[in-house]
Amino acid sequence: MSSNKLSAVLEEQIHRLCLNDFPCGHGTWRKTKDSREGAKTEETDALLDLLSCPHSPWQHDESWSPQAPALRQLAVLTPERLHTDFIYNYFITFRIVDKDVTVIDDGLLKFSKLEELVLSANKISDIPAENLPSTLKILELRANQLSALNSLNNSLPPRLQYLGLGSNSLGSYDDVCYLTGRHWPQLVCLDLSDCEFQDQQSLLKALSTLPCLRTLVLEGNPFTLAPCYPGFTVDSLPQLSCLDGSWISPEERHCFRGLAKKSDLIVDRASATVSVGRMRGIPDPLMSVDENAPDFPVITYSYFITYEFLSHQTVNLVTYPSYTFPALYMSNFDSEWKFDAAHVTEDCFSDADLQSNKNCEKESSKPDTQDLTVYTGETCHDFAHVSRHSTSKLTWSECMAFSDTQTYIVNDLGGLKRFFNQGLYLTIEEEKVLSWPAASEDIPVAKPSQTVKEKKGGKEKESPIKSGSTKDKSKDKKKKSVPELVQDAPIRRVLGSVHVPLQSLVRRGQKVEVLCELAALHTESEVEATQTLEKDLGKKTKEDKESKQRGGSSTKQKNTATSKGKGKGRKECEEMDVHTDNSVFAHLKLMTVELSVELEKWQSASEAQLLLPHQNS
Repeated sequence: MSSNKLSAVLEEQIHRLCLNDFPCGHGTWRKTKDSREGAKTEETDALLDLLSCPHSPWQHDESWSPQAPALRQLAVLTPERLHTDFIYNYFITFRIVDKDVTVIDDGLLKFSKLEELVLSANKISDIPAENLPSTLKILELRANQLSALNSLNNSLPPRLQYLGLGSNSLGSYDDVCYLTGRHWPQLVCLDLSDCEFQDQQSLLKALSTLPCLRTLVLEGNPFTLAPCYPGFTVDSLPQLSCLDGSWISPEERHCFRGLAKKSDLIVDRASATVSVGRMRGIPDPLMSVDENAPDFPVITYSYFITYEFLSHQTVNLVTYPSYTFPALYMSNFDSEWKFDAAHVTEDCFSDADLQSNKNCEKESSKPDTQDLTVYTGETCHDFAHVSRHSTSKLTWSECMAFSDTQTYIVNDLGGLKRFFNQGLYLTIEEEKVLSWPAASEDIPVAKPSQTVKEKKGGKEKESPIKSGSTKDKSKDKKKKSVPELVQDAPIRRVLGSVHVPLQSLVRRGQKVEVLCELAALHTESEVEATQTLEKDLGKKTKEDKESKQRGGSSTKQKNTATSKGKGKGRKECEEMDVHTDNSVFAHLKLMTVELSVELEKWQSASEAQLLLPHQNS
């Protein structure tokens, strides 16, 4: 890929100012004392109006530098001053945003009085310090492709007061080493938001050496998800005045006083609590059951909610070229799948269709496994994996209160940040169980009021098995009326799924509380009724076509009768369609689920005093 140099982009912007073309620069269009009056000459004020008039064709985009419009005015008033060195020394600010700049070349040094350089949303991967003017005070490199700061080793601008490195892939220990007072002695404001810093203590130790630092932006980094943020940062940087766009009040600083000295209690891990509340809008599955339906099978319905969340697990890994590890199970969850959090997408629920008994039996008999290739020796590793949690199963009611609360401890803060940016997927599932009577041998076949007789040697004799007492008779009747039921494998189907955004938790938010709204739903019986009507309609249409093919030209009367029948059938089908619209869609409802996700945070003196001993334990 060819490089796009910064100096080339700047030269192109200056060229578009047209400093030597009308209405700027020298030309016959300028009216002077020696020039004759004519239609081809313009007054100076008229030329200036052509530069500033909103509808003028000579107006250009000048947002890339505040000095650009002033330079064009000079080109009208005193064009003789605009030599090359004057133009290069005139610019103080450059704002080159989203211009696909890839290289900061030495051509930038020609602008010897440059103080502000904004290069946001470009493709810069390296910062050559030797190509930065020594007069630079503001350097903004947000949303580029920086992955390391190792080029900032010498020849840095000594007067730099603002450095913006947000939204870059920075966060290694080597990057921290270049954020010290030795490199930036006059730095006042530093923006490291939306980077990948995870080691809070080492970063704050380096930032504490910046003697002039007053404003700091750290939100969006993985370590900000820990409970000790922002308290530990506030106490570790006493000279700081503003953190993440908010002024630090004396009360807040007093709240976390002394926390920096207890660094042994600071652990870069997060604690998130997920709560599922009430669910409404599920149609009653027994609302349209036929009263004349047989007694068996007995059908029961239950409902539960599943979601996936990131959790922490520690395992021992052994060196093998390739080994298939069984999926990990925890007591809190029904089942879970281990994979990187970056792959949590909407595909997690792509197979959420109606399952048959055969599929359920396969799932219950075959454990989940995950192929994993390990390259290290026998060690203890901490990793985060996505766990699928299911709430308790509740029978149908208009309002089902799950009151399910789960707390997840995550050490992989980078994985948690990616998980929050992608969001959480919540699914409502229905479980249907068919129950049948047990085998017939368990139920007495003979009537309890009759005696069982045998014929032996041509004589009738009473069998030793005789009818029991009245108490035994009542027991037999009870046993016959309520037989023992055997349940089939449960049939599950997904009623709906919804995506819950959690990006605000990355931006220093503490809690997300939403009322999830899922698509409209109708019951299984209504679906079957619709399918039956469609089948009847197709069958009737097919019969009409066959009857038309059998009829000949000589059987006109028969064809007339057939056509009458077809019209009648069509009318009946239309009536059936109207009935379908009225019956099926009359019960459509919107399902709602209450959900909240909360991060544990220390934000007040009372919380810090109560949670610090808990964190220590």
